[in-house]
Amino acid sequence: MRTTRKDLTMPARGAALLAAVAVAAAGCSSQKTFEVSELCGRKVDSALVAPFLPEGETLKVDDGISAPEQPRCQVYVDGKLSLYVRGNVEEPDFDLLKATERSMRRLGNPAPADGIGDGATVADHGAMAVQACTYKGKKSQYILEIDGVDNPKDVVERREALVKLLRAHLPVIMAAEGCHP
Repeated sequence: MRTTRKDLTMPARGAALLAAVAVAAAGCSSQKTFEVSELCGRKVDSALVAPFLPEGETLKVDDGISAPEQPRCQVYVDGKLSLYVRGNVEEPDFDLLKATERSMRRLGNPAPADGIGDGATVADHGAMAVQACTYKGKKSQYILEIDGVDNPKDVVERREALVKLLRAHLPVIMAAEGCHP
């Protein structure tokens, strides 16, 4: 049997192709896992934020949309909103959870969440908690809303992560705003 030039170049071509695939795969693995330790200018346990952040190339935390009594921040991974956090000091004389029931339905399957503030609701893509407080000597209530959430992909995990973040962050953000229970 005679070996031809074509037979000798096939293994070399295969090796070159394999090397190219390996280089391309290494280039794709530049996805980063992000860590966020501050939301709306307030310290937060990065482990509580991590479940909401997909791997990606770039992270942007925009808290430039905040105002007194209304901290706001948006967290983007690769330009896509991954988490939106809003806080508000409000008058105490209305039931905010009832008033926002329709918007919570928009976030998917809202249900009460126990043990958070004076009342909380968790949905598939967001959550909200309300806590009575005193702000500048007046009776008030503080509302913390989280939405824009699509991660983790498992809805049960996502809802559990939302409850953990809401439970931990509500007292921190209230204290930072001077709204004391």
